[in-house]
Amino acid sequence: MDALDRKILAQLEGDGRLTVTELSERVGLSLSPCHRRVRALEDCGVIRGYRAQLDAHSLGLEFAALVFVTLTGSKAVAEFEQAVAALDNVIQAQRLFGEPDYLLHVVVRDLSAFQRFYDERLTTLPGMHRMTSTLVMKDVVANRPLTAAMAG
Repeated sequence: MDALDRKILAQLEGDGRLTVTELSERVGLSLSPCHRRVRALEDCGVIRGYRAQLDAHSLGLEFAALVFVTLTGSKAVAEFEQAVAALDNVIQAQRLFGEPDYLLHVVVRDLSAFQRFYDERLTTLPGMHRMTSTLVMKDVVANRPLTAAMAG
């Protein structure tokens, strides 16, 4: 990956709806080579897809929580991960080194919806030993482009 690929990625992270013509103009490359580079970045998995970024508050999902989970043992990992993947309100789940074992990012409409989700869905997850949660006050940094991290 060279500087031109990084420029292409930065432009697409900023606006995934760019046409190849617009993209080629922004990065200073003719149309065909730009298209080939984008295809190569897609084919090798650097670009995994394109999607719209939605505003949770505008969709009525005004309550966010971080849930920390510790499992009873390593035998529960696969079953736990499969169960978490089926929970639509978990918008991100990360397995961690050390304790706790997992960090779940949960969004719901309000506090009572979170209480129901916590009581009825989260506490019933397989292999659960301990669970704690904290509420998100506000997003300070969200969806920062990965190309920004590459520059650092």
